[in-house]
Amino acid sequence: MSLKKLTAAAGSALLAVSILQPAIKAEEKTEHTHDHQIREMFLTAKALPESMPRFVYDSGLSFEYPDAVRGVYVTGHSAGGERFNSLLELMNTTDLNAMVIDVKEDHGYLTYMPEEGSPYYDIGQPYIKDMRAVLETLEENDVYPIARVVVFKDSILAEKRPDLSFQDNGEVWANGRGESFVNPFEKEVWDYNVDIAIEAAKMGFQEIQFDYVRFPEGFENRDDELVYGTGEYGDDEGDNVSKRVDAVSDFVAYASEQLEPYDVDVSVDIFGYSATLPEAPGIGQNFNRISENVDVISSMIYPSHWTSYFGIEKPDLEPYNLVAEYSKVENAKLAELENPPVSRPWLQDFTASYLGSGNYLVYGAAEVRAQIEALYDNGINEFLLWNAGNTYSEGVNYLP
Repeated sequence: MSLKKLTAAAGSALLAVSILQPAIKAEEKTEHTHDHQIREMFLTAKALPESMPRFVYDSGLSFEYPDAVRGVYVTGHSAGGERFNSLLELMNTTDLNAMVIDVKEDHGYLTYMPEEGSPYYDIGQPYIKDMRAVLETLEENDVYPIARVVVFKDSILAEKRPDLSFQDNGEVWANGRGESFVNPFEKEVWDYNVDIAIEAAKMGFQEIQFDYVRFPEGFENRDDELVYGTGEYGDDEGDNVSKRVDAVSDFVAYASEQLEPYDVDVSVDIFGYSATLPEAPGIGQNFNRISENVDVISSMIYPSHWTSYFGIEKPDLEPYNLVAEYSKVENAKLAELENPPVSRPWLQDFTASYLGSGNYLVYGAAEVRAQIEALYDNGINEFLLWNAGNTYSEGVNYLP
């Protein structure tokens, strides 16, 4: 749970800002040291009585959490280019109110250039020339900013550090799409991504959304063939399935804890089918264990991504029914938790023509609305829309 929600009543922010502001404005060369100090102060404060103030970082930007997040996915190219203006217009002329912006994208690059001397300078790309200016514009327009950080799918880090990846016959392993992953067992990989998330929080993002928090698909079929380390999990009892689930779940808990001093919410994208199983054994995702350590859970429930499921032979042809049936399952899973996170699923705003004739619909306003209605009819009030090209359907009614 984010510090924002835990300590709002205590009124800790004013005192914390006055204490931390000198550290925030210190010279660049001591930035990492100060981050460590902030975290140490926070962890010390957690042991104090609840009435004591907590330490919290102030980015200087202020955003109100919307009545309900209704957002869209935005690439670095879009956020840093001409499309940003049209997306902002979409926010201002509809009931959409949030943008999920790539900060660390699917290949492993940052979508902006960090300061020279940053350990991440070599993975920076100038897609977004001035991230702070983008966030200030979102603040002016009351658009809630969410930073997407792709975690374990990272071809760049895998090629740079094969020891942190999976190797096959001495080469970094890649899947059929040429994508490589880094190893969720390795604590160094955790910190690599958490530190990037912290930088996003310091820039002013109000939420960190971790994506690809998992092992590669089908990993259970290769885990005995590939060469990789198991870190602190090597001596654990249990089979490889339980170790994978432990590693992924522990990363989420660790990342949430490390981000608490920065007053951001934490969300995780997860495969929709993970909620329909006790756990997804190959990729290491356990829906309940991940949900216990985040503020928001975002299941990817695009109808096109399901085969025959819930008794629906061709799910892409039945967007309402697919989302409705999924929602019932997820609601039951979240009801098992003492403090369930907000459910904010990813919905489909693209046409899956690759499914072949007779297996897909051309998705537009009606199909998007059908998915949204299915959520509302099942008590789920938040959602995100996915379109890889960031071109979203016109004329959609986004409200209940």
